[in-house]
Amino acid sequence: MRPFRNWLPLLLLVSTALCSTAQAQQTYPTRPITLLVPFPAGGQADALARATAPALQKELGQPVIVENTAGVGGALGAQRVLNLPADGYTLMFGTPIELIQTPMAVAGAKYQPDAFRMVAPVVSTYLMMVVRSELPVNSVAEFVALARSRSGAAGLNYGSVGRGSAYHLVAERFAQDTGVKMVHVPYRGAQQMITDLAGGQIDMGFLAMGGPVPGLLQSGKFKAIGYTGTTRHPAFPNVATLNESKLVKDFNFDLWGAVVANRNLPEAVVAKVHAAVNTALRQPQFRKSLEATGVIPAEPMALPKAAAFYASEITRYQRVGQSIDLQPE
Repeated sequence: MRPFRNWLPLLLLVSTALCSTAQAQQTYPTRPITLLVPFPAGGQADALARATAPALQKELGQPVIVENTAGVGGALGAQRVLNLPADGYTLMFGTPIELIQTPMAVAGAKYQPDAFRMVAPVVSTYLMMVVRSELPVNSVAEFVALARSRSGAAGLNYGSVGRGSAYHLVAERFAQDTGVKMVHVPYRGAQQMITDLAGGQIDMGFLAMGGPVPGLLQSGKFKAIGYTGTTRHPAFPNVATLNESKLVKDFNFDLWGAVVANRNLPEAVVAKVHAAVNTALRQPQFRKSLEATGVIPAEPMALPKAAAFYASEITRYQRVGQSIDLQPE
């Protein structure tokens, strides 16, 4: 056995490293933080991240810089976060799209949802069931009746932003719950889908209540017949929730936005970022800046509840994917 003095340098080295790590976590942050958005600039996720960054900067006392790394359904940005050190200096404004749905449908996504952890939710963006303005229906029940009465070439269709996307999975869940058959029309992006829905080229789609969608509804470009929120949307109180139709059950789908991180982020850093987001969410001005984008600000959520919510979202979307035999391509 080696004499103790031979082990002493190694023990001192390990002790110094552990002390340095602990001190770094206690003093975090000491330099600028990147809030990565896995989608292009100008989109809704980007707008929400840019509204969130100043609030985080105020609470954490360091610059928070929004950076866009888009591509492969958000997978490029998500993978970049995982490839960088889990030290809290690269966080992500995450959504169910790149975290859960893209790994289910895109072979280029080389990670699974549990590679991340939800630090704190920021917004809720529930989906509205929208139909072209000329479709002769004004409720979910009328839509289902019309869909059941048509078949073959006369059947109804619905748009999505691609296989495995939230719009696709939610529409498939709707079809399963109501027993209707519809043709899936996938698009490469939301803008073209919205344009075609407003132009009457497709019959129906589930759209996130943010960006241009509320304004297009108010101007009559298309009609809202159902809402996937737990309660009616405050700006559209005359539109019933899907659950109110009694044709579906537990039909609540939220394209939430949250500050997320590599699951290996130290707990002390997680706690600081979590506290910063929740403090910001209690500020009226921050909530107003989020509401201005058309979304609903989240209520501050404890870490265990955030973890449980994220786990439940993974399970829910994966079950829908399995039910339609969705495979990565």
